Amino acid sequence: MKTDKTALNDSVPADDAAPSAMDEALDGISGTMARMRMMMGRRFMSRIALSRMESGQSMELSHFDVIKIVSHAGRDQEVTVGVIAEQMRIDPSRASRVVADLVRRGALRREASQADARRTIVALTENGRHVLRHFETVRREVISQTLANWNPEDIILFETLFDRFISGLECRGRDVGLADKDAADGEN
Repeated sequence: MKTDKTALNDSVPADDAAPSAMDEALDGISGTMARMRMMMGRRFMSRIALSRMESGQSMELSHFDVIKIVSHAGRDQEVTVGVIAEQMRIDPSRASRVVADLVRRGALRREASQADARRTIVALTENGRHVLRHFETVRREVISQTLANWNPEDIILFETLFDRFISGLECRGRDVGLADKDAADGEN
């Protein structure tokens, strides 16, 4: 098969060459990734979790995004409205309104920064941790239902290969100068 080299270890079949099994596999992976990206863009797992919230606990996707950002901060990291706005790629005034709403709902609390008492940070409350657990439970349930007809060995192999694939994409993103948060866009 004739190929035109475009990058190290990358090749594109010449116009007159039939695609190889590897080309077809790569095209299949690319197509599957596009389908997954569409599903993630629609945030279907988060929407399922929102639809299953207890009555009186209605939330928006942006509420869950903020709860997730705050929960992922390390013990020594402080989360401000500015950090939330940056990670969500929204205007700080919008982030402030979402945070204020979550404070009113009891999912977050405002605290003085330990590093600089002039700054205000946000932290999860027990109610916020409950919401996070709810979303994680729904996510695990959806994945479990999706894999219900798979044998355990295939699930373990898929987890290993999928992790290796995502890790490779993360490395590739860093190689081309994308920050981890940019390379990991999509639903969590």
